Amino acid sequence: MGIAKKLKQKTRQFVDSKHMLRSITIASFLESTIVPIPLEAVLVPLMQARREKLWLIALMATVGCIIGAVFGYALGYYLFDVVGDWVINTFSNPEQFEQVKQKMQGQGFWFVLSLGIIPIPFQIAMLAAGATKFSLVLFLLATVIARSIRYFGLALVVYYAGNHAERIIQKHKTKALVGLSILVLLLWWLSTLI
Repeated sequence: MGIAKKLKQKTRQFVDSKHMLRSITIASFLESTIVPIPLEAVLVPLMQARREKLWLIALMATVGCIIGAVFGYALGYYLFDVVGDWVINTFSNPEQFEQVKQKMQGQGFWFVLSLGIIPIPFQIAMLAAGATKFSLVLFLLATVIARSIRYFGLALVVYYAGNHAERIIQKHKTKALVGLSILVLLLWWLSTLI
């Protein structure tokens, strides 16, 4: 049996597995903590194949990410001196982390919200939030909002576009990210006026 055929068979087994939702939660946890690979590559085809569980898949991906965010925050809060250098050197660099720390201290909620929407490694923001002792409640609120927008947004596209969702997401991904980023920046700016 060829590699492509084996991969298709494994994918089909995963889609039909009774452990699919648990696996999505674990994959989302791993993506938000140690595997900086966007989960969308798995989520969209899975959502297309299992439309009857579309919203549940989005929910479990969000839950996994939130659990991962709490874990990353705790690492930064309690173990930054022990693991901080390894995480910074693995996912970033010291200069970039210092910039992130300064942004966390000055604009924490909005900074976490914007990083949570964009499909870039979220690990550095979690570590910085914990290391700067940023409010856990505000950190979680920003994470829940951002990841819900991200995963339920994918589910919404699949709901309306069906099998064309993957193509539509690829075609309009950059525009959507720019639009969401502008919206977050606009809300951020408006919050400074209040």
